[in-house]
Amino acid sequence: MKIISIANQKGGCGKTTTAINLASALSLNGKRVLLFDLDPQAHASLGLDIESQDSIYNVISRLTPRKLKLENIIKKVENSFDIVPSNILVGTLEQELSDEIGRELKLMEVIKPIRDQYDYVLIDCPPSLGILTINAIRVSEQLIIPVETSRFSMQGVEHLMDIVHLVKERLNHSVDCRILVTMFDSRLRHSFAMLSTFKERFNKLLFDTIVHINVKLKESAVMGKPVAFYDKYCRGSKDYYTLAKELIFEDKQTGAIDEVKQQVKKQPEIKVEKIKEKKEKIEEPVVAKEPELEKTSWKNRLEEEILDVQEDAQEIKLESKSDAKEQVKEEVVDEVEQEETAAEEQKPVEATFQPLSSRMKELVREEAKDFFRAKFSIEAPGAKSVYVTGSFNDWSLDDNCRLKNKGDGNWETEIDLKPGVYKYQFIVDGVWKEDPKNPQKERNSFGDINSLIEVK
Repeated sequence: MKIISIANQKGGCGKTTTAINLASALSLNGKRVLLFDLDPQAHASLGLDIESQDSIYNVISRLTPRKLKLENIIKKVENSFDIVPSNILVGTLEQELSDEIGRELKLMEVIKPIRDQYDYVLIDCPPSLGILTINAIRVSEQLIIPVETSRFSMQGVEHLMDIVHLVKERLNHSVDCRILVTMFDSRLRHSFAMLSTFKERFNKLLFDTIVHINVKLKESAVMGKPVAFYDKYCRGSKDYYTLAKELIFEDKQTGAIDEVKQQVKKQPEIKVEKIKEKKEKIEEPVVAKEPELEKTSWKNRLEEEILDVQEDAQEIKLESKSDAKEQVKEEVVDEVEQEETAAEEQKPVEATFQPLSSRMKELVREEAKDFFRAKFSIEAPGAKSVYVTGSFNDWSLDDNCRLKNKGDGNWETEIDLKPGVYKYQFIVDGVWKEDPKNPQKERNSFGDINSLIEVK
């Protein structure tokens, strides 16, 4: 389970709107999501049309006459989207907890029993830097700071970063901080000027996705629904859906990196075992009178080595099949050459063997013949990042689908695909675009245009 706090002490920056619609978008991507409304104003509860006399106050407070457990106050919003509601009494927790020992760990104690029940927990923090916000940051792995493109928002980010550094120093807890640009008005030059300033100061902290200003976001809050259920074709719905995809992709990348690191730690032990096995094989006596038997055994050993290497490639989960093939090829070539050299020293002069490298190439060629290389390109002068995503990769973002800048605003990449018809779109600096050079198109359920490519 990943816990994410959404905080900014400056009001009017889209904090609660982001909490509601990001939680909804994550649930639409098949994730189990719990939204904590930690704001005494209870705007997240109000924006989802949730009314409850009970709140997180009844769980944390020791003075309440109606003491409850967390599971007693959770309300269902959608199939895989729940909320912990808030009310005005939550504001009194600041004063109640001020003299308690371990006051910054209260929320952690509350969340601990339900860690296995959800994939994501989002916390909508109050617009202040008090004890409740400290609790949220302390329990979180990531902090999302929504900002509008203004000077005041930039100052708010700096103050919040000071609190994050204080939590790291005093409580020994590090948080991954990310900045989300919201309420972006592409009609104003000022918006682009401030966006450039944010990129200069917080380049690596910014999400690729930008949430544009959209009246449907405000209308959906009035109706008490996430924007995806109010108008799934609007710009705001697509922006938050893209943000959810980006967040899920980053989490997958982080998990894959951690898994590879663990396997790398175990790799020396695996290599020692393989070296011992190969040494025993090489030291086996060679019978000169039976070259045909030795030849058959050699082939069997080669096929076993190829299978071992292919299993290793699957275990480390290489990002693309083409990379797996190349790694299989390189490892098999190295191992085959070493064993050929050892065998040449021991085998009889009369014995003749078929070249093993050609056999290996034949196996790789047979495995790769079902794939064809498709080229994707788009002209995007001035773009910072360009991706292509589609039905061939379940509409996800990964480095294999990142286009390279060839100069003069031309972006290109090549992807190995099996024969078939695929839908796709480009994502240029967080904005979805169809392929302007491809006349084969169709309208999708979001009201956008998907480009079509046929591989055969």
